[in-house]
Amino acid sequence: MASAAPMTATATPLPADWRDFLALTKPRVMTLVVFTGLCGMLAANVPIHPVLGFTAILCIALGAGAAGALNQWYESDLDSLMKRTQGRPLPAGRMDRQSALHFGVGLAAFSVILMYFALNLAAAAILTVSILFYVFIYTIWLKRRTAQNIVIGGAAGAFPPMIGWAAATGDIATLPVLLFALIFLWTPPHFWALALFVKTDYANAGVPMLPVVAGERMTRTQIGLYTLPMVAAAIAPWALGLMGNIYGVAAIVLNALFLLFAAQVALRTTRSEDGQPADGMKPERRLFKYSILYLFLMFGAVVADRWFA
Repeated sequence: MASAAPMTATATPLPADWRDFLALTKPRVMTLVVFTGLCGMLAANVPIHPVLGFTAILCIALGAGAAGALNQWYESDLDSLMKRTQGRPLPAGRMDRQSALHFGVGLAAFSVILMYFALNLAAAAILTVSILFYVFIYTIWLKRRTAQNIVIGGAAGAFPPMIGWAAATGDIATLPVLLFALIFLWTPPHFWALALFVKTDYANAGVPMLPVVAGERMTRTQIGLYTLPMVAAAIAPWALGLMGNIYGVAAIVLNALFLLFAAQVALRTTRSEDGQPADGMKPERRLFKYSILYLFLMFGAVVADRWFA
């Protein structure tokens, strides 16, 4: 594995405590990963022992945490250059890079081995692919090289529903593939909305996010364009008869709102004198915040439809 630039914050890292190791796992990101994985497992609607179900979700959480830790190990130099990441354990000098690497590799190996022996090979294999994809394809290969980093790299965060489904059933079906597609297509508008209002951070770190290399106008257009196939993927489970009316109604309402907010971002051209839009919260910030709620509610609708329809 290639090595990143050495940590620049301090020559002698302070002793790390448990909170620093927890921060390495990116717990906020892990919350969404765990939730979509749980929904994928519940959507399978097959009997699974509660202990095994808990173990499967634990493995998904540990795998996501491992990927986050390895991401921070490799990107410690970038994190030290961006305001929103300077407080992380490595750039802040609270941990050395070797500890982060060992923690990430150990957590990844444990999560995969536990998933294999407690659940099944299919779930363990998909979990392995998701970790390797995030670390090698997104973090090491794509992020510093291309503005399409988040488009291709978005697949890494789309695996949890498939892992949850496979943990319960031992195989893969059409529905979890469509849930994978939903997250995959959701990722670009979600992250590009974020990138629009933290563009300076990415520019200072030399990360070729779309607003940095192609400009705001192109980014806004791409957000609008990517929202269309995302909506199609979101409606598809209901249109194909894989989900019932509870999901169908929720999908129509939630996606109508997403389309509205995405259109506001895509069509926005005017600014007030201080550079801020006249309507207060920037449309891109509103879209970013809604996109998180959107995914929680969409996957909640999957479970509600499966269990209460």
